[in-house]
Amino acid sequence: MLIPNVTWLDLLCLAGIGAYLVKQVLNKNPASYPPGPRGWPLVGNIQAIPQTKPWLTFAEWGKKYGDISHVEILGQHIIVLNSVENAVNMLDKKGTVYSDRPVLPMGGELVGWKSALGLFPYGDRFHQSRKNIHQVIGNRAALNVYHPIEEIETRRFLKRVFSNPEQLQAHVRHTAGAIILRISHGYEVKENNDPFIDLADRAMDQFSRSTAPGAFMVDIMPFLANVPEWFPGAGFKRLAREWSKTREDMAAIPYKLLALPTMSFTSNLLEGRTLSAEQDDMVMWSAAALYSGGADSTASPIYSFFLAMTLFPDVQKKAQAEIDAVVGPDGLPSFADRDSLPYIEALVKEVFRWSVVGPTAMFHRVTEDDIHDGYYIPKGSLVIPNIWFMLNDPRTYANPSQFNPERFLDKNGKDPELEPRTICFGFGRRICPGLHLADASVWISTVMSLAVFDISKVVEKGVEITPEVDHTSGTICHPKPFKCSIKPRSAKATALIQQDVNY
Repeated sequence: MLIPNVTWLDLLCLAGIGAYLVKQVLNKNPASYPPGPRGWPLVGNIQAIPQTKPWLTFAEWGKKYGDISHVEILGQHIIVLNSVENAVNMLDKKGTVYSDRPVLPMGGELVGWKSALGLFPYGDRFHQSRKNIHQVIGNRAALNVYHPIEEIETRRFLKRVFSNPEQLQAHVRHTAGAIILRISHGYEVKENNDPFIDLADRAMDQFSRSTAPGAFMVDIMPFLANVPEWFPGAGFKRLAREWSKTREDMAAIPYKLLALPTMSFTSNLLEGRTLSAEQDDMVMWSAAALYSGGADSTASPIYSFFLAMTLFPDVQKKAQAEIDAVVGPDGLPSFADRDSLPYIEALVKEVFRWSVVGPTAMFHRVTEDDIHDGYYIPKGSLVIPNIWFMLNDPRTYANPSQFNPERFLDKNGKDPELEPRTICFGFGRRICPGLHLADASVWISTVMSLAVFDISKVVEKGVEITPEVDHTSGTICHPKPFKCSIKPRSAKATALIQQDVNY
């Protein structure tokens, strides 16, 4: 017998609420949950997580409820961590329990990003993919072989900026993609409008949007995934279908077309091996993880560096003075100079701290019940490290809104502030496997740009324009477009920029 005026969506909602009620009746907790905002009966904190910049809300929870806070949405427990200490004690030291990934109905299941390293469940496939990446770029020493690629592509970046400084953001993304594609697939990008860079940019934008906390109702009410695509309000299903095609193309097309015999991440994994279909798929997605994730995690901090230099000219002058003293005016700095440039090293650390690429990282999922600091963390909980707040916590970083590299230098016997690169790339067994590559790319772009360019505020009609510090919202964040003036420091700098560069 059908009940009149009841839709499929109504029935699904009733089923979800019924399952939640049964769980509540049967649940007997060994300890209390961490504190958090009060929820509603049945639905819990369904409106607690905002769709834009949730890390700001999480930071407010930290101030009100402490460094560990808790909400519950239709039976799904979410734990937010607002301190490095708790993130390390839980995600690092209890890695066997806190290293799984959640099932994300939109980004993971419908779009299909569960096939990528970032959303792999904790298990054999995850370990093998991490091993593939680690053996090629797992430490600074392993990256030495790729330093010439980074230096050449960065010198090409200087030329592009010199010729057309108004297109800075496009040049940053192009160069980040050029470095990653050369390393991952052995491919040398086209000078303009390279299709593989465009494909990676689209894929990572869609990844960021589809996995952002609270962005899609289906992530809060997973049963909505069963709604047919034609159903009113099911536009997310059509979007997921389109985004899934981009994701698949991003991994498969470069792998099939660009597996070149030149030195690359992919050729290293394929050389002298006969692979099963499963192993071949593993190599493809390992390369895709490097190619897609690496470009974004590099482009965002490099663009942030130009914003910081626009806003903090005194920092720029100190950095340029160090380069002039160590390298001199007749050549460009290289990786060989890195150990001799402590202020530049501190400046790069401050770039990673001041403009956070992944403000909440990817959620961790708990695989066993745990008691932490007297609080009950049930199996299946999602754990969100609020990396943005950890890097802007005034208890850890003095005047966090200020761009101040000197916080990372020994000064008058005072210890440097906490190393931000141990935080910004995530925690535990889910730490970003490409962190050394991102760090190297940001360093070489920073030091070469400072050697030849003066970066300052734009003056329009006699008025100096001060850029706003604002970022996009999503799993991966970028500074919003801003204007700045970029000019060669001298005639010698212009000559260095214009030198021919070839592999």
